[in-house]
Amino acid sequence: MDKTPHILVVDDSRDIRDPLARYLVKMGMRASVAADGKAMRQILANAAIDLVTLDVMLPGENGIELGHWLRQQKIPFIMLTAMTEEADRILGLELGADDYVCKPFSPRELLARIRVVLRRSGSDQPAPPPAIQRLQIDKWVFDLTRRELTGPDGVGMPLSSGEFRLLEVMATRPGQTLSRDQLLDLTAGRGSDPFDRSIDNLISRLRRKLEDDTKCPRLIKTVWGEGYCLSAPVSGLPE
Repeated sequence: MDKTPHILVVDDSRDIRDPLARYLVKMGMRASVAADGKAMRQILANAAIDLVTLDVMLPGENGIELGHWLRQQKIPFIMLTAMTEEADRILGLELGADDYVCKPFSPRELLARIRVVLRRSGSDQPAPPPAIQRLQIDKWVFDLTRRELTGPDGVGMPLSSGEFRLLEVMATRPGQTLSRDQLLDLTAGRGSDPFDRSIDNLISRLRRKLEDDTKCPRLIKTVWGEGYCLSAPVSGLPE
């Protein structure tokens, strides 16, 4: 099981949440993003999140309301806000926030505060060597050691290094929608630019290998405006 800390960045400003998520990934963490409380709850229902960075000024449920709910769920969170008044900081901390950071903030400072909270909660532990080396993805067996897929007919299908890294990232996050930026960060350690289509090309190549019908993909779904999601059931296989 992946013990890399998984941070959920909740902010309605794309200019803040996406660069922050990329920075956290580059610093060795996993990161997901949400623009509001509804998206935050959906992610928390489908992924094990170690810490939430939570903007106060959100559409719909605000950060104060969401922070109260997070505390009830015993999920650590750090509040982010442009408000600098002492009363707002006190309210956030009395609510149960593990820390409070005012915008504009330094990503390095926020990372340091995240690590402190993770250490207190026991989530900042190094990832152990993977115990499972083979995954069942629908009817396919994905061998992480041999870097190949094996179909029901028992015939192995080799993967390029890019295909392997992309499938490994998605197979260890089944059901999670990942943006192009996140996939580039997790597979190549770099951010996206508007003309970079490498992830789309790799998705197309994986679909040609995995899908029965590439025009109507069943396993690797496109989530329009958000990214891609491995919707197939994934389970570990004994050696």
